[in-house]
Amino acid sequence: MAPPVRVLVAKPGLDGHDRGAKLVARALRDAGFEVVFTGIRRRVDSIAATAVQEDVALVGLSILSGAHLPLTRRTVEALRAFGADDIPVVVGGTVPAQDIDRLYEAGAAAVYPTGTPLATIVAGIRTLTTAPEAPSNPEE
Repeated sequence: MAPPVRVLVAKPGLDGHDRGAKLVARALRDAGFEVVFTGIRRRVDSIAATAVQEDVALVGLSILSGAHLPLTRRTVEALRAFGADDIPVVVGGTVPAQDIDRLYEAGAAAVYPTGTPLATIVAGIRTLTTAPEAPSNPEE
């Protein structure tokens, strides 16, 4: 049996509200992921360092402060600086519809605005962290 996929749930910046992040972390844990939770008010360089140290397959940012664009961009850049630009970053929280495309441009692999069903988040993260299955018949 393969070990569980490790994901990092992080609260960057000055935002101190972590209820949503904890709900997502619990849903991921219940779905079989191994979740590393950073706690609140983390610097992006600390988040990137933790992602590398913990060898995670994905970083999830929970942002309610309105600073989602610069925090996402800086997290993606920090991961790149650590040589970990292969780790996808997903963003959840208070994200206005007009900022979703801008988050993708900043390097987000997925965006989950407040109110996204937990099952949708889990399924999306599973898709981002699971290698495609090899075909059963290589000649197909």
